[in-house]
Amino acid sequence: MISRPRGLAELEDYDAVFGALGHATRRMILTVLKARGGEMTSGAIAARFDCAWPTTTQHLKVLEEAGLVTVRAQGRERLYRLESARMHSVVRSWIDRFTSAPHAGTARGSAPDRSGHESRRR
Repeated sequence: MISRPRGLAELEDYDAVFGALGHATRRMILTVLKARGGEMTSGAIAARFDCAWPTTTQHLKVLEEAGLVTVRAQGRERLYRLESARMHSVVRSWIDRFTSAPHAGTARGSAPDRSGHESRRR
């Protein structure tokens, strides 16, 4: 099995998580899961939203594929569990890219001007 380069894997994680978070309904599902103790059945989740059942299950599938929820069977229901550690990990990694030490080639003491280009501070 060929492993992906670390940077590529991180970019794919960002795409999956931020793509999942990019829809208001999916953000609300995560919020409801958190407020309700982190686990709910698919039926209980669907009952809280005005969208059709297939739409709700599609949102849940996107969240599952992004690793933001896990699912297990509980009788005839599916129980969804919030995976907040995954969200924290990916979001923290993204933020760290912009708050860590400057990359090589960035002049010390430089700051971006209004156009986003770096200019030397005097």
